[in-house]
Amino acid sequence: MASAFVAAFEILSFAAIIVLVVLGLGIIASMMGIFNFAQGEFVLLGAYVTYLAYGHGLPIWAGMVAAPVLVGALGFALEALIIRRFYAAPIVAMLGTYALGLIIRESVRGLIGGFYLTVPEPIGGSIDIGTTHISTWRLIIIVATVLVMGACYLLLSRTSFGLRVRATLENPSLARASGISTPLIYGTAFAFGAALAGLAGALIVPVFSLFADLGIRFLIQGFVAVMVGGVGSFIGPVVGAGVIGTMSAALPWVMAPVVADVLVFVLAIAFIKFRPQGLIAGRGV
Repeated sequence: MASAFVAAFEILSFAAIIVLVVLGLGIIASMMGIFNFAQGEFVLLGAYVTYLAYGHGLPIWAGMVAAPVLVGALGFALEALIIRRFYAAPIVAMLGTYALGLIIRESVRGLIGGFYLTVPEPIGGSIDIGTTHISTWRLIIIVATVLVMGACYLLLSRTSFGLRVRATLENPSLARASGISTPLIYGTAFAFGAALAGLAGALIVPVFSLFADLGIRFLIQGFVAVMVGGVGSFIGPVVGAGVIGTMSAALPWVMAPVVADVLVFVLAIAFIKFRPQGLIAGRGV
């Protein structure tokens, strides 16, 4: 029973990480009709900013606060300077994000080399529940994910900004005719998605360490999660992230990790084949 509880907790904490990554990826995909293949590298940058703060003697919390701000600002700049020019050609835009991600990844690799750099957990130790012990920091990741999900939902469904976002998502031409600055909305949404990835990187770096290819795994799983959940709504990618994150964390407990990864992708591809719109299709929050 204790082992089952620990396994369930580990699965939930990993699913929470995937949800954080997918929140931003899903917002960008739903609004702009493109998949941001640099999202994994935004996770990497969030982890790197946290490591830099720690390496320069600043509190780790300072790096974790700075990570989403700096990564979001970079995302806003990249959208305005590069990605915005290719919205009329979504394939070119996606290739552009892939190229940006490659540049970011190799730049970080040039700075840290092939090393795995560790960052301590800001709040270490474990919590005892009966005879089991669960990581305090992983519990914080789960709580943080729930809070971020709630904040994102309220932002998109209960604020004037969210109303403008939904209007742009539903009908960009009508939104422009109504006086909404759709370029600003697109830029802000892209920056918001990048900031969420930066936050994810900051939270997970104490768990996974920092290395140049940190974001690749989360990008692939995030992409599959968005496709399984469905593009066009807030809840779809979140549900997809929960499904993919749970499977990715649960299957290695009963089979070899490599086989588990392959099985997750095979099942996801089979599902998308028979239900290309995803679990939850449609527009809106």
